[in-house]
Amino acid sequence: MSENNKVILERFNVGMLQTNCYLIGDANTRQSVVIDPGGNSNEIAARLKKLDLDLVAILNTHAHFDHIMAAWSLKESAGGTIYLHREDEPLIQDRTVGLGAVPAAIPDTSRRAIDSWLEEGDELKFGCIELEVLETPGHSPGHVSFYFSKQKIIFVGDTLFAGSIGRTDFVGGSYDRLIRSVREKILSLDETTVVYPGHGPETTVGREKRTNPFFT
Repeated sequence: MSENNKVILERFNVGMLQTNCYLIGDANTRQSVVIDPGGNSNEIAARLKKLDLDLVAILNTHAHFDHIMAAWSLKESAGGTIYLHREDEPLIQDRTVGLGAVPAAIPDTSRRAIDSWLEEGDELKFGCIELEVLETPGHSPGHVSFYFSKQKIIFVGDTLFAGSIGRTDFVGGSYDRLIRSVREKILSLDETTVVYPGHGPETTVGREKRTNPFFT
């Protein structure tokens, strides 16, 4: 766990693909959000309870099963409004990348509703947590990133990894759109900005500009 002033930040490796799931909390108001709960909802809920945090939002960068699968069970146990970009709604039940790919784990995908839709420029404020929504399509058509400018951190899902990029051969993917998303929305940020990806270790904007083979 890291705590910077009033902000609590923790990472969980969840689900069968060891997705990075992030918990952000306001140490004063006790409001918190969870980004990309792709599994382990009981563990996340238990941690929220131990930290005495109130879950107010479940934010999904995209609708691939390894990032969204535990959103509804987490809501049932800990509360929170579920957010997603509307362009990714068709992927929720998709049989290749969505919940339809894991029917044994999610027997009824038809009841998996989204509470609130995300779009470019949305400002999500929960106590001291202030996240700007950036549309970063390419890995999926409605992929978004969450930029916490005051802390100089960005949660990019599967758009960018340390030394690599997300796959674009899935349904709705586009290599050209992903490269443009990274160049225009992520690498344009201050070089000290810490990048928290959907898999693997964190990196920085500056490091990726200098060393990522897709952009050097």
